[in-house]
Amino acid sequence: MRPESKLIDFCSNDYLGFARSTILSDFIGDELKSHPVALNGSTGSRLLAGNTQYTEDLEQQIATYHKARAGLLFNSGYDANVGLLSAVPQRGDTVIHDELVHASIIDGIRLSYAKRYSFKHNNLDDLSQKLKNAQGMCYVVIESVYSMDGDLAPLLSIAHLVSSYNAALIVDEAHALGVFGKGLVNHLGLEESTFARVHTFGKALGCHGAIILGSNELRQYLINFARSFIYTTAAPFHQIASIKMSYKLLERSTAIVDSLKFNIDLYNNLMGDCDALLNSSAIQTVIIGENDQTKAAAFDLQQRGFDVRAILSPTVAAGTERLRICLHAYNSADEIAGLTENIKKYLHGK
Repeated sequence: MRPESKLIDFCSNDYLGFARSTILSDFIGDELKSHPVALNGSTGSRLLAGNTQYTEDLEQQIATYHKARAGLLFNSGYDANVGLLSAVPQRGDTVIHDELVHASIIDGIRLSYAKRYSFKHNNLDDLSQKLKNAQGMCYVVIESVYSMDGDLAPLLSIAHLVSSYNAALIVDEAHALGVFGKGLVNHLGLEESTFARVHTFGKALGCHGAIILGSNELRQYLINFARSFIYTTAAPFHQIASIKMSYKLLERSTAIVDSLKFNIDLYNNLMGDCDALLNSSAIQTVIIGENDQTKAAAFDLQQRGFDVRAILSPTVAAGTERLRICLHAYNSADEIAGLTENIKKYLHGK
């Protein structure tokens, strides 16, 4: 952990540049000015003094945008996953998750009384075998874009398989929102095939918080049983207004999204002859292996002006220690060319 640097950003999750956007800053400023009596803090949990009509209206606005019936805002993506997965599965139920899902998903399931099983990453045969052995109500939890490899889940196939077993599909869209429009569930028209979706706002939307989308019944259930919602101070007005304005900017950002896609394609073309895990998301990976070697590779790139970070075991499995490279709409072609050239130099000099 270290403070911000002057290095070229290939590290942050600010895929569309919203966190540094002066347009978004102006939108937020104007929204705050239009609500001059809004409090600095929320003064309590949403079940006590912390709820507002503004927040409830925004929840419905976001739900409508994503073609969901209802939504419930949480203070962070971690809170959303923990709240959802600790509250919904019950004793005697089964939760099956991809082996590479985020830690917040694992933590949430562990807090439930359900049986927990993992299936091999994106492996439908293994998922099918686990589904055959499931007991009680079965929930399948995946990410649409995986945060360490940046690869995509085979959502259509998984949704069809899960439906054939009458299980419920939960999709974390943290790294898809903005990068893939409204998210991959919307992109593929799978809104009716998912029990719940989690969208977080600290990545491409450049602010903070998260929302769980689903049915009205799910929303009411979470209000009454999700401990990370009930027992925490509500987000202040500034955070809620920032989320609203981020969605406003997203609807006007076709050119920005196109710039990100161009940069992803450029990186893939330049790294095509290299031993790297290439994909269509903003997250790219170069496997180095061993913690010390991976730290040395990241340090070498940082010394050359590129902010690339090492992801080490046990965060990832031993032997898969890697450089995690995040591409952004604001990275220039020259910056991407310089990065890929220096990665290749390091790999060839190992």
